[in-house]
Amino acid sequence: MTDKIPDPVPKHPLLEGKPEIARGRYSIVLDKGDGERVYKIITHPDEYLLYAADDRPQGPHFPTVYAYHGIIGRASNGFPMHLFEVEKLYPIPETSPAADAARRLIHAWWDLCQQWQQLGQMMGRIALQQLTELKPPPFDAGMKQAVEALARFAETYRVIPDLLSRDNLMMRKDGTLVFSDPIRPGKD
Repeated sequence: MTDKIPDPVPKHPLLEGKPEIARGRYSIVLDKGDGERVYKIITHPDEYLLYAADDRPQGPHFPTVYAYHGIIGRASNGFPMHLFEVEKLYPIPETSPAADAARRLIHAWWDLCQQWQQLGQMMGRIALQQLTELKPPPFDAGMKQAVEALARFAETYRVIPDLLSRDNLMMRKDGTLVFSDPIRPGKD
């Protein structure tokens, strides 16, 4: 079984001729062609909330959502396929300040998760909350605000944080670390 969404890209006027550049378990990303934006098809309700909820985390460490283009089909998992227009993000080069910040964040979060592993899926949210309280924090003030926003979102919607999966942390052209998909669909 593959861990990538098996569905084809639905027919839609905005997507005609757009090359697919990434595919995940619940999303497909197509290049808009302007070098600045992508089309992201999201097929899971938890991930949809991350991009559409009024109280979703926002700021310099979260993707900019430019437009929501509605439901464009239904995925084989039974969920609607939502089409968003978001900023284009990039993989983090191994030797960059963003990679350094990502490693510190991931290690601190994972170390805290290990303390709560007996709680199963709740451990990630508890560890994320504890990460906001570390003194001194393993990251700058802007990242601390982003972690706090993500912790509030995860607790409010009872979603499972995931900072370990590949491409859940990416970066902008300017090198800013971005939480691109920092949750794993599922509830506790």
